[in-house]
Amino acid sequence: MARAERREHAGENVGRNRGARRQRQRPERLAFGRKGRCRLVEESLDGPRIARLPWVSSGVALLAGVTVGLALGNPFAKTTRALAHKMLALSVVGLGAGMDLRVVARVGLEGAFATAVGIATCIALGAFFTRILRVGTNTGALITLGTAICGGSAIAAVAPTLRPKDDEVTVALATVFLLNGVALFAFPAIGHAVGLDETRFGLWAAMAIHDTSSVVGAAMAYGPKALEVATSVKLARALWIVPVTIAVGMAIARRDLRVQSASSPEQHGVSKTTTPKPYFILGFLLAAALVTFAPALRPVGHVVSSVARQAMSVTLYLIGAGLTRPALRAVGARPLALGVLLWVVMASLSLAAVMAGLLEKGLISVP
Repeated sequence: MARAERREHAGENVGRNRGARRQRQRPERLAFGRKGRCRLVEESLDGPRIARLPWVSSGVALLAGVTVGLALGNPFAKTTRALAHKMLALSVVGLGAGMDLRVVARVGLEGAFATAVGIATCIALGAFFTRILRVGTNTGALITLGTAICGGSAIAAVAPTLRPKDDEVTVALATVFLLNGVALFAFPAIGHAVGLDETRFGLWAAMAIHDTSSVVGAAMAYGPKALEVATSVKLARALWIVPVTIAVGMAIARRDLRVQSASSPEQHGVSKTTTPKPYFILGFLLAAALVTFAPALRPVGHVVSSVARQAMSVTLYLIGAGLTRPALRAVGARPLALGVLLWVVMASLSLAAVMAGLLEKGLISVP
């Protein structure tokens, strides 16, 4: 009798040990409920640790983020979007610590002509393609301005003025994001194929790629001189957010006055423009000024610039994680066609102008 009891007790212990081993061996399967899925996504979003590794390029970081966003979703989309925005600003400021302010100023001023021509051409073509493709007015305007100036930042700046629906903003942002991802890989390959030097590639990237993050990522992959030119021209281009947003606000205010002549002043107040404050551009210039006019700080500036490049890879990972399946489904055929057509035409025109030497205005001689 005692022997039988000992046997039974031993069997229970073996059963418990086997159950514990199974739990340790398959935690994902046991935890893959709603809470378990969030825990797995949270662990996957820890990918910025990998993106900080020096051998991880900006393109790989973006691709890793996109993979996580599409495969597992991103329940922390608002948090990662806000964090990416802050890290982008800090990364741009840090990149300024590795540059000479005199070169930055020269490149920015000499690229002003190319910037003005490019923005005007893009807005005109965008209005034409929007009408031809029968894309909604607000969606077309957001995609056009995002292409003309600086992608998601321009869309976010002009949205309060245009007062679009949420889905229109989502469609525009998703369209621009998809094209940014393509540009990050395609532009360096095209630049090498057509034989662009680093200066010309930097100018072309700043002219034809939407977001500052992708401009910096593509230029980083091409070379240090490309990064210097691309960052300077792109930041000068980003300053156009302010006058363009004000002009859009004034145009909408005039339209509202014509359509709602009897409306109250409070109703008109909605159309007033909220002027964006691109403080990160000022920070970039101040960092460049410090290392330019205080030579003792240059070694520190190089370290800060190196850290900023790694932070940019982390930023691109977080941006990539924001592309989820719902956001991808929101992009309709016509808005995507508008974004692709406008981007391809503008990239082709700017590439032709750069190769013909029409836009440099002295950039090639920058030391």
